[in-house]
Amino acid sequence: MPLANGGNTLFSARYGEKLHPGLGPAAEAELLYVRQLHLRERLSAQRAEFVVWDVGLGAAANALAILRATREIAGELRLVSFDDTDEPLAFALQHAAVLGYPAGYEPHLETLLRTRHAEFDHGKLRVRWEFRVGDFPSWLKERSLARSPETAALPPHRTEPEAPHAICYDAFSPAKNPSMWTLPVFERLFHALDPGRPCALTTYSRSTMIRATLLLAGWTVGVGHATGRKEETTIAANARELIAEPLEARWLERAARSDSAEPMREPRYARAPLAPATLAALRRRPQFSDSFTR
Repeated sequence: MPLANGGNTLFSARYGEKLHPGLGPAAEAELLYVRQLHLRERLSAQRAEFVVWDVGLGAAANALAILRATREIAGELRLVSFDDTDEPLAFALQHAAVLGYPAGYEPHLETLLRTRHAEFDHGKLRVRWEFRVGDFPSWLKERSLARSPETAALPPHRTEPEAPHAICYDAFSPAKNPSMWTLPVFERLFHALDPGRPCALTTYSRSTMIRATLLLAGWTVGVGHATGRKEETTIAANARELIAEPLEARWLERAARSDSAEPMREPRYARAPLAPATLAALRRRPQFSDSFTR
């Protein structure tokens, strides 16, 4: 599908939405994920393997932007991509010449489609890329149950991906794909992190509802970079130092007046103002206290 800037992107008939509708796949992925997550800098400083969870692989624009940006960094990257279908990836591979951004990566994409795993040297970078096809909320729930207090002291199963250093969260919108944006999903995602491993998550949404959901789930939340048609996006983390511009009390005041701020606890999209109990819980979040400093 053509874009206003002359580029091309994909359209999902299933969800009725374009993928990367603003600047196009390559440019938007570079701004929103590579730069905002400081992937070059953090990978360069990482001695051990750096782990990225790519939630919403789609047509692989985000993953390939990461690979393209980090190929000259001497290090190890483990990229774990999630999606409930491989159809967009297959389509992108079939139309690589028209889309442009998959060019040069076709052999790796073919391997990923065929075996769900690709391992290769990419410039100076050693890459291990895994593709998990299935329902992400269900997988998170199963992972959470498997890592209950009774089993937390046990080593993870050999097929379980390591806790991430960075998360690209690129699911379709809450209105079209509500199961990916519920409070339980972001709570389980937060608990999947290693408390001793700083991790940041970025997403294209600037929705008050999504920011309130992330806050309630335990994340520190901030204002993300502009990208394409969006003046702001959202960044969240388990470490304060990864947030350049955290949401402040003024945001909470605006959220209290919003008619669409209450988190979804079930996978059913609905607009609603913050419930009194939710607002009280948000006000107790550390980042809205006077002691929260940079």
